[in-house]
Parts: sequence; C-alpha cells; structure tokens
Amino acid sequence: MTISTIVLTGAIVSIVPIEQSMAAETLTRTELCGKLQQQVQHAMTEHAEAKRAAKAKALQKTGTRFCASNKQAQGIRSYAQALKLLGVQPVDD
Repeated sequence: MTISTIVLTGAIVSIVPIEQSMAAETLTRTELCGKLQQQVQHAMTEHAEAKRAAKAKALQKTGTRFCASNKQAQGIRSYAQALKLLGVQPVDD
C-alpha cells in the first residue's frame, strides 16, 4: 500500500507542471484579437490580389471594431472569416 501511494503521489506531482504550462499558453480573447488582427494584416499584404480580398478587408474592419468595443468573440469570428476568404488558416498559438 505504501508503494502505490508513492507512485500515485509521483503521478500527481508530474501532472501539475503540465497543467500549469498549458494554462500559461492559453490566450485571452483580447490577446487573440490582437494576434488575429496581425495575422489578417499580414495575409492581406500577401494575398492582396485574391478574388475575395475586398470582402476580407471589410471583415477585417468589422473585426477591429468588434474587438475595440469589447465584443472580442464577434471580432475573432470576423477575423477568422477574413482569413478563410484569403485561404489562410487562423493561428491561435
């Protein structure tokens, strides 16, 4: 019984740092807005000649307005749609 307690304690101790590191990597919605805004801006310069660039630009502006007025979820969706129109996968890490 003592050996199983030691093994269980060791397993719990080894899991805690993993959970803490995952929590540190989680972005807030505000941080995600900023990250996606930069990604959309970069994608707009890379794909300026895309068929849907004008629609993507409109969605970028909408996303910026949403994020600035504390409606980050809507802003994030707008940025993601803009990236999708440009054929770019959103990166949130």
